[in-house]
Amino acid sequence: MLKIKSFVFSPVQENTYLLYNESGECIIIDPGCYFPEEKEELRSFIAENELHPKLLINTHCHLDHVFGNKFAADTYGLTLAIHEKEKAMLDLAPASGLMYNLPFDSYKGEIRYIHDGDLLELGDDELEVILAPGHSPGHICLYCAGQHFIICGDVLFKRSIGRTDLPGGNHDTLISNIRKRLFTLPGTTIVYNGHGPATTISDEIKENPFLN
Repeated sequence: MLKIKSFVFSPVQENTYLLYNESGECIIIDPGCYFPEEKEELRSFIAENELHPKLLINTHCHLDHVFGNKFAADTYGLTLAIHEKEKAMLDLAPASGLMYNLPFDSYKGEIRYIHDGDLLELGDDELEVILAPGHSPGHICLYCAGQHFIICGDVLFKRSIGRTDLPGGNHDTLISNIRKRLFTLPGTTIVYNGHGPATTISDEIKENPFLN
């Protein structure tokens, strides 16, 4: 069974997720650690819980979700996994950082491309890759059917949705993917998003003003 640890990092207040199991294997998702003390917070939790990172994944590659890619990859010998349509966003991220006065060292290593429908395994647990662009061109979500939760990045928030005015964004595409790819999941599914508190699919179907 997967346990979920979340961290709130950087001036953008981004949610970084660590998924881990009984064997001590773990997945780092959207490492947004920007400041040295944030990187140390992530490293310390992993060390104190004797975890062994096996995967490094970005739901999408806007700068606040990739600040810590290089740190995580270098520290744990990991290869970054993204959807191929996010590569342009990854390449753009350092320039975006300078524009927002948030310079950072970007990941420049090998990339593993993951696709819609892929199953990512961590021990006996599985995460299904769900492609849901609109906020960004190759945005993916990671769905755990066995435990009824989804890591959805910036697709869907509590009573809100991801912005679509950034490069590669498209409002109609985002709304369509939320309805077709996320709102078809069981209502009890917990939605862990890229900013702010968690919610559930049923609550957003009922209460989200952008989708009603």
